[in-house]
Amino acid sequence: MTTAHPGLPPTGRPADELLAELRALTAGDLPTRGGHTTAYTYDAGRPEVREAAERAYLAMLEVNGLDPTAFPSIVALERRVVGAVAARLGGDDSTPGIFTSGGTESIMLAVKAARDIRPEIAEPEIVVPATAHAAFFKAGRYLKVKVVAVPVDPETFRAVPATMAAACTERTVLVVASAPSYAHGVVDPVAEIAAEAARRGLPCHVDACVGGWLLPWLAEAGAAVPEFDLSVPGVTSLSCDLHKFGYTPKGASVLLFRDRPMRLAAYFACAQWPGYPVVNSTVQSSKGAGPLAAAWATLQALGADGYRELGRAALTATRRLIAGIADIDGLRVLGTPDATLVAIGADDPSLDLFDLADETRAHGWFLQPQLSVAGLPASLHLTLTGVSEQGVDDLLATLRTAVPAVRERGPAAPPTELLALLDQFDLADLDDATFAALLPAAGFGPSRMAGVNRLLDALPPQLRDQLATRFLSVLYGPYLDAS
Repeated sequence: MTTAHPGLPPTGRPADELLAELRALTAGDLPTRGGHTTAYTYDAGRPEVREAAERAYLAMLEVNGLDPTAFPSIVALERRVVGAVAARLGGDDSTPGIFTSGGTESIMLAVKAARDIRPEIAEPEIVVPATAHAAFFKAGRYLKVKVVAVPVDPETFRAVPATMAAACTERTVLVVASAPSYAHGVVDPVAEIAAEAARRGLPCHVDACVGGWLLPWLAEAGAAVPEFDLSVPGVTSLSCDLHKFGYTPKGASVLLFRDRPMRLAAYFACAQWPGYPVVNSTVQSSKGAGPLAAAWATLQALGADGYRELGRAALTATRRLIAGIADIDGLRVLGTPDATLVAIGADDPSLDLFDLADETRAHGWFLQPQLSVAGLPASLHLTLTGVSEQGVDDLLATLRTAVPAVRERGPAAPPTELLALLDQFDLADLDDATFAALLPAAGFGPSRMAGVNRLLDALPPQLRDQLATRFLSVLYGPYLDAS
């Protein structure tokens, strides 16, 4: 089914009409507040903080971060935000850093800096755990850097320092550790990994995008948090997203460096064209200052006491969830989370986790499916935030209801005919209309993704990537009704 979407109207439309249309368009979106969407969104549950961020965002809506000499306010705000993050993560006001649009951009710049500071290496490589975020693979693809992913401990899901060290060669320009890894919420042994990297004269980046602004507050709440930040010898850079557990609006991350030469290597400059000299600290050139102002306002509006309370609440919710999962037959928590991120696995082969994700969504809870890879089992991801304490009992009750219903239906297998078809044809040979016609056979439908996830999980990683990109192409085309 296709839907016509009007383009530019012949005359301007009133704002109230536009906002009403936006409300209609977003009616089918996952909720962004209340904690029922356990991925993608981070809710502080404090309307006054959101209002402060929104007003600051709008106040800087038209300020262009392209030229800090034209808009010195962005320099002042960035120094304040970067300084606040550095002070919590082993640095101080003089620690060099960059405010970026998100974790992926922070990671890409960290990889760029490591690559560019070693120009003599013609075919650079980075060594990452198999649980490293996909952003490192994206950076590798964009920057022509080979990503060497090494196995992690299959029980703890943590990187193994000796295995990481053994993967380093004369082409290695960066070693990576996670604090924590997104999939399982566990912190890699950063001190050991960084020490091994330093012994080889290699920089070590800590991906603390999801945990950097959370882990210190969890430690204050009594959690045992492994050392991970710039205070650890050998750690040379660290990424920390503020639009996650900093609870700022999207578009806010900080990349910290131990020294200024590394930050300089992340920059881009071009004065070799007839226009204005271009010098960028980020991948973007023109960029709105709204996210920067909103991040600053959120940090100021919450303060240490606010973050301390949100950290305590998230930790309490996580502990209650883990204890509750242990009492549900067929489910288990993978590993021992160090942060408030939890991966739920299945002990019962008759329990289809992808079907369970659809079932819980039908009951108002979004749990994020995670595919099996590199010998690690499929799972469901949950991120617990400051508002999750209020809803964790309802979530557990939903799981206790959903698990028997899913078990009764039994495990499902991806359609063998579709697998055979995908094995025979190059996906590049299929046009979007033909590919869209195949999706119903995989079980795709509104709010029902189990069939697609089951199909992806049955395919080798490279074919998964091809299938996922074709699905995205179709989703943005006219062949599915996404209105």
